[in-house]
Amino acid sequence: MPSASSVQAAQEPFIPVMRELARTYQAFSASSDAHVRQFNLTPAQFDVIATLGNTQGMTMGDIGEKTLITKGTLTGVVDRLVQKQLVQRETPADNRRSVVVQLTTAGQAVFEQVFPAHIAHVKERFEQLTPAELETLRDLLARLRQAF
Repeated sequence: MPSASSVQAAQEPFIPVMRELARTYQAFSASSDAHVRQFNLTPAQFDVIATLGNTQGMTMGDIGEKTLITKGTLTGVVDRLVQKQLVQRETPADNRRSVVVQLTTAGQAVFEQVFPAHIAHVKERFEQLTPAELETLRDLLARLRQAF
């Protein structure tokens, strides 16, 4: 027989919100990932290309911070993008310990094709909400994030 505390815990009002948040993220991720894969990119590869787009390149540390890809995973993602000739690694003359990752000409072309197409894909979903709803949702999500 369940204890009173476990029954009470199961009735917390935030639990349905937590479930909906997880389901929403899963739905967003599945839709986004499937769209990106149509361009022969993994979601992580797209994330790196999108992050490097419109820049002169970034260090691995900066890419890791902006993409939230772990350092070990990021190295493999960049290795595969180098193999695809979409990015290149450069060592600056003034800092031999640093490595800057830049889009190649082919990588820039992929960025120019895939990034706007993906933003349009995601925009279609977000356009189902009004600007006021988007603002409210952003504010509530920011407040929830700060609670952690």
